Amino acid sequence: MTNSIKNKDTSGDYSVKPLPLVRNETAYSIIDLTIPADYAGLRLDQALAKLLPNWSRSRLQTWITENRVMLDGQVTTIKQKVWGNEHVQVSPQNILAESTHAAEDIDLNIIHEDEAIIVINKPAGLVTHPGNGNWRGTLLNALLHHAPQLESVPRAGIVHRLDKNTSGLLVVAKTLEAQTNLVRQLQQHTVKRDYLALVLGEVTKAGSVDAPIGRHPIHRTKMAVTTHGKSARTHYQVIENFTGCTLLQCSLETGRTHQIRVHLSSIGHSLAGDPVYGGKPGKTGQIIGQLLISFPRQALHAQKLALAHPQTEQILEWEADAPEDLNNLLQLLQQHSRSEITE
Repeated sequence: MTNSIKNKDTSGDYSVKPLPLVRNETAYSIIDLTIPADYAGLRLDQALAKLLPNWSRSRLQTWITENRVMLDGQVTTIKQKVWGNEHVQVSPQNILAESTHAAEDIDLNIIHEDEAIIVINKPAGLVTHPGNGNWRGTLLNALLHHAPQLESVPRAGIVHRLDKNTSGLLVVAKTLEAQTNLVRQLQQHTVKRDYLALVLGEVTKAGSVDAPIGRHPIHRTKMAVTTHGKSARTHYQVIENFTGCTLLQCSLETGRTHQIRVHLSSIGHSLAGDPVYGGKPGKTGQIIGQLLISFPRQALHAQKLALAHPQTEQILEWEADAPEDLNNLLQLLQQHSRSEITE
């Protein structure tokens, strides 16, 4: 498998600027923020919850009461209103002692690493973050072994996830300031994430799905398009048509749980191999039908990733080819689709 890296000299404008702070011989960071103008009228804890989603609002409220948050150089209160352009400094507490996850020696396919970020090509089958019965053997456990300093960063620097059986690229922050910066980029929809998705049925033209996603009203382990969900937008283009299925490139504008899987299922084009949101292939030949039914995971791969580097603001891009299992499936589909056409 080959990975390509492309750099551009485009820069962004971010309001999160770290200042070094040393406490008890351990390196920490003061998080330096500017309240956006469109947050005018919010309480301070509400504004911080939007700016720093890696921490719960209750934790941020505790920090405010512990005088760990300064508003324009002054201690403040949870209910203090903000009106935009205020200067806020947050001094995170020692989160090293709160880490309960074990470091594990698990191979990682790292395609880029520097002082601020790690870009990983995650294989299918690797859980991103511990939980739901997967407390060991996850990407987070592997990261703690690879870079022990990530114990001092929430979620070991993970800022976005891929489902267990989705392969491909994701970025990890190595510092608090890098994590805050990347989260802001994700909130502002400036991180570019493109996926390869093999879907059932024949899609003939590009399109978009703009539909809110939330918990399924009955099956609580599933997500669904629902009027009470969070806004979600997925754009797709046709890469190649096969008999009974289509290879798409999907671009995320938002990053909701299971977004591509839910959105494509909602328009009648479930991912091949998806055990949760999938359907049955339509009219195809026996060989193609069997190939689609037998693929053991959702046919989804995070192929491209582009973002502004948290330190230099330079736009960086990475691309990871489809993994062997998906690539083999696509080759077989090409072969047998041509065979059916000629028969």
